[in-house]
Amino acid sequence: MSPEYDPVALLRMMSAGFRRLSILLASALLAGALSGCASINEKLSAGMADSIPVWAGGLPAGAPPRPGTAEYDEYIKERQRQRLMPAADREQQSKAAQSAEQSGLDPVH
Repeated sequence: MSPEYDPVALLRMMSAGFRRLSILLASALLAGALSGCASINEKLSAGMADSIPVWAGGLPAGAPPRPGTAEYDEYIKERQRQRLMPAADREQQSKAAQSAEQSGLDPVH
């Protein structure tokens, strides 16, 4: 004969130490799962942020490159070069760059 399943009797048979141990293990499992998700999101968010469109809150077109990349090193070298240039030469260079960017088309109103 097998005894019927009685949850109250089962809880009485469980010692307080076993209950504490099971709660501790469950808490550790949840903490481990949350920390695993956080480390994955940290690595994915760096790459995914570049693919978000501007209208959804992504990086604007004129944003500088991310630190640690080859483009960032070139960007810093160019800024350093421009900083050491005389102000008159910088203004001429920026005007030339602006005229090269314009397409010559009038805006449509």
